[in-house]
Amino acid sequence: MSAESESLHSGAQLVKACLLVCIGSWWSLCVVTVQAATIEGTVRFTGTNVEPKALTVTSDRYVCGEYKDAQDLIMSSDRGIRNAVVSLQTPPTGIRWYLSGPPPQIDQKKCVFIPRIVVVPVDGTVEFLNSDRLLHNIRSKNIRHNTAFNRTQPRGRTIPITFTKPEIVQVGCDLHPWMRSWVVVADHPFYTVTGDDGEFKLSNVPPGRYILEVWQEILGTVTTEITVVDEDVTEVTIEMDSR
Repeated sequence: MSAESESLHSGAQLVKACLLVCIGSWWSLCVVTVQAATIEGTVRFTGTNVEPKALTVTSDRYVCGEYKDAQDLIMSSDRGIRNAVVSLQTPPTGIRWYLSGPPPQIDQKKCVFIPRIVVVPVDGTVEFLNSDRLLHNIRSKNIRHNTAFNRTQPRGRTIPITFTKPEIVQVGCDLHPWMRSWVVVADHPFYTVTGDDGEFKLSNVPPGRYILEVWQEILGTVTTEITVVDEDVTEVTIEMDSR
C-alpha cells in the first residue's frame, strides 16, 4: 500500500461521529470522522498584464446594451482570480454526501448568464431562468458524457437540466453569441468556486495527502500536492499563468 493510500485509510478508520455540514445551498456533506480540517487559500494570476476585453453586442441592444465585458478572466486588484474551480483531484474515502435544498440556478439578465459558473453533483439539476424581456436559448457545447441540449427559452420560463456524468459543460446562447456559462458536474463534494478576490475554502477534509486541482476557463488546469493535518487549517496559494 502506498503512503498516500495508508494516510487515507488511517483517516477513514477514525470513525466516531457523523457531522452534517451544508456546502453552499444545494448539497450536504456527511463526514464519518470528527477529525476534519480545512483547506483555504487564494488563486492568483502570475502572467503578464491582461487588458479587459469588451465584446460588441450585435443584437437586441435595447436590452443587452452596446458592449459586454468578456468575463473569461476576472481578477481583483491584487490579481486574485474569480470563478476558478478548486477541487481535490484525489478525494478522501469514507465520505457520504447527498443533495439538500433547492437546485442551483443560472439566470439570463441583460444578456449575461448569472452566475458564470455553478457546481452540481452527479445526477443533480440546474435550473436555467430567463429574466430578460426577449427570447434566449440554452445550448450545451463540447459536451461528451452528458446528454446534449438546445432549448428555446422565452421570458419567464424556467428549464431544469439534469446532469448524470462528471464533466465540465459549457452553455451558450445562439441568439446572443457572447453569452457563456459553465456547469461543473462533480462526483464528490470537495469542490468550490473562488470568490471576488480569488479566495476559496474546502471544509471537513479528513487528514491525509491530496492533489489539489484548479481549473479556469481560459487558463486551463494546474495541480499541487498538499498535506492536511488533523483539525487544522492548511493554507495554500495557487498560481496560474497564461497558456
